[in-house]
Amino acid sequence: MKEHSPRCGIKTVHSDRVEAARRSLFNEETTGDACEIFGVLSDPTRLKILTALGSEVLCVCDIAALLGMSESRVSHQLRLLKAMHLVRYQRKGKLVYYRLDDDHVKGLLRFVVKHVAEGK
Repeated sequence: MKEHSPRCGIKTVHSDRVEAARRSLFNEETTGDACEIFGVLSDPTRLKILTALGSEVLCVCDIAALLGMSESRVSHQLRLLKAMHLVRYQRKGKLVYYRLDDDHVKGLLRFVVKHVAEGK
């Protein structure tokens, strides 16, 4: 049986509510930037990398070992995450260590996981 979305029985527009919602919309640049981040987060590998970096500072070799991937693939994913300001790195001699860019990223991951857990 196909489930239908509930719809209004009459057509009416609540102008005050529409205007309040319009004021809450992000500008086009912010909307585009947020969509890019959500797009990057939609990849399971990148989400696993971010989750791992939420608990530990890791180098490319560590992440590759953790995920059973080549260092080249991990490096590619990290470049995308860095471009979106989701991760940052610190060089120590010949090693490069990655971490989440800031607590906002960790909070975003935490909220998503909580949302998923509560929806089940």
